[in-house]
Amino acid sequence: MRPPADSLLLSAQIPTRVSSLPQMETPTNTTAHPNGSDPFARNEEVAQIEILVLSITFVVAVVGNVSVLLAMYTTKKTSRMHVFMKHLSLADLVVAFFQVLPQLCWEVTFRFYGPDFLCRIVKHLQVMGMFASTYMMVMMTLDRYIAICHPLKTLQQPTKRAHIMIVSTWMGSLVLSSPQYFIFSLSEIKNGSDVHDCWAHFIEPWGARAYITWITVGIFLVPLVILATCYGFICHSIWKNIKYKRRKRTAGAASHNSVSSVTSISRAKLRSVKMTCVIVLLYTLCWAPFFTVHMWSVWDVDFQWAA
Repeated sequence: MRPPADSLLLSAQIPTRVSSLPQMETPTNTTAHPNGSDPFARNEEVAQIEILVLSITFVVAVVGNVSVLLAMYTTKKTSRMHVFMKHLSLADLVVAFFQVLPQLCWEVTFRFYGPDFLCRIVKHLQVMGMFASTYMMVMMTLDRYIAICHPLKTLQQPTKRAHIMIVSTWMGSLVLSSPQYFIFSLSEIKNGSDVHDCWAHFIEPWGARAYITWITVGIFLVPLVILATCYGFICHSIWKNIKYKRRKRTAGAASHNSVSSVTSISRAKLRSVKMTCVIVLLYTLCWAPFFTVHMWSVWDVDFQWAA
């Protein structure tokens, strides 16, 4: 059954670059006991499946992202793309160790058995990882957009700009996830129940809606709009480049001394665009069901997690 809105938890695992299995703690693993003696018991069969999925996801995420970091460490050639990929992998490792691992431990113990300050820190780091991983991908896409659509700007301290984008992403993620400290606390999951957990409390009736909508807009919709816009301009620039080259071949000659408004796009840039495009596609496919269900759950008054 669906818990009251003031106890709704948003616990999600970001689709990592090495695994696209999204996981979330939903009220489906909390069900009423047949005899009514334990209204807060959980479905152990569902819990075991969640533990298995989380365990596999954690191992794959750690092994995959550590492998990426080692591969980049042994690579002699470095570029801005390598720097973004390194920090993207680091952000995914933050998700693995501070999002997936605590959630896995939580599933094993069923209840949160740490102090209140640890509860708040865990929830903060979980959402911080979500923001960092998402917006690191956004910054990487913006860098590709600048490199292809505005190539002359790449001559203006591109490395410094990349470092500013990366640092701002980490700092912004810390700030944007700070409301978690005020939303979650170690408290009774229901007044008078004497059952404590790391729980969220919202102002009725709009608190849960505002929270879920804010997370959905901040982590899914805004990045999706930015990514779609950037790739729209990138595809248009590539199409113009191809059209220009065809026209150039048809004419049979072109002046090498003139500066064209359409700069030749190297194969390396095209490969990086293809790679980031795949990442964005997987990101969208993995996140869309999660946020759709959560938005549906708070905005549809007739919604039920389990029949």
